[in-house]
Amino acid sequence: MLSRKTKYGIKALTYIAREQREDALVQIGTIAESENISQKFLESIMLTLKKAGFVSSRKGKGGGYQLRREPKDIKMVEVMRVLEGPVAMLPCVSLNYYERCADCKDEDACAVHSLMIQIRDNTLLVLEKNTLADLVAAASS
Repeated sequence: MLSRKTKYGIKALTYIAREQREDALVQIGTIAESENISQKFLESIMLTLKKAGFVSSRKGKGGGYQLRREPKDIKMVEVMRVLEGPVAMLPCVSLNYYERCADCKDEDACAVHSLMIQIRDNTLLVLEKNTLADLVAAASS
């Protein structure tokens, strides 16, 4: 299941990509109100996105957020990994966060392992294929 943090982070990035104009910054209060997200919670999410290099910010009057990269260059798999962590549902099939399952004697003979690899691979295909630009385009149609 997708966490609220990740859902709201994607919504905030999409909003910024849609509303950002040249050097103008998008205010967090505007994002929170438009997307129906608690501003306090959104501040924590935006800090994570800033540390990961997706957005930059400026404080004070006229402050706010802007994307640091073009929307077409921000893959959803990157955003998911920053906000959600591993894409895989189980650590034994994770490409970046692998851990052996304590209850499994043989991963190759495990039916759950095999299924989770298929789910991971298909999820990765979708997340690697889609960019922030794709989400903006889909929301505009």
